[in-house]
Amino acid sequence: MAYIQYGRHALRQIIKETNVQQSHDRLMQPLFYACQGIRYRKLDVILTTSIEKLGKAGETVKVAPGYFRNHLMPKLLAVPNIDKFAYLIKEQRKIYQPKEEEVQVVTKNVEDKSKVYEKAAYRLLNGRLVLRRSINVEKFRARSTKDDPIELRSPVTKDEIVAEVARQLCVQIDPENLHLPTPLETFGLFDVQLRMPKSLPLPEGRYNWTLKVKIRGK
Repeated sequence: MAYIQYGRHALRQIIKETNVQQSHDRLMQPLFYACQGIRYRKLDVILTTSIEKLGKAGETVKVAPGYFRNHLMPKLLAVPNIDKFAYLIKEQRKIYQPKEEEVQVVTKNVEDKSKVYEKAAYRLLNGRLVLRRSINVEKFRARSTKDDPIELRSPVTKDEIVAEVARQLCVQIDPENLHLPTPLETFGLFDVQLRMPKSLPLPEGRYNWTLKVKIRGK
């Protein structure tokens, strides 16, 4: 406080000795207002950190002198807008600001897609889907002979086969890829025909793509 008081008296003495006219234009000097403790117009400061409702880091904003002196400056949230600080902030952001990662978009051509389809088709062809279902007890007891097929309590639909293919064989297919006119209603081993792109070459000795589905009791 002693230094501040001394500075105020020194400034008043300089003004008296140089016969400075106390006009309104002279009194608008920022240094004079700062020494007298009178609030001056808002200051231009550079934010070092993004502050909500004020601005982003690196931006120049106007704030009240008291807000800058009591809040922003002690916490190093902003610096005065002068050439030295502006240059330091600019260089600091070049060093510490993370660079945006370059995202490379890889477009798959027709050959790549064909290889994916072919790999999935061979996995379906060589694999076997096993489903466990409950039997229809009433129809099972009403069979005339033991050779009659054992009917299921609820038939197996396309959607169920698609879900089990994804779970057991790890292949994503659509119901349209299955040629299943009617649901599977009995126990046994079935060859379900697959609808694959015509561009896929069939294995030697085969006329279509099929999936083996084994339905057995629980």
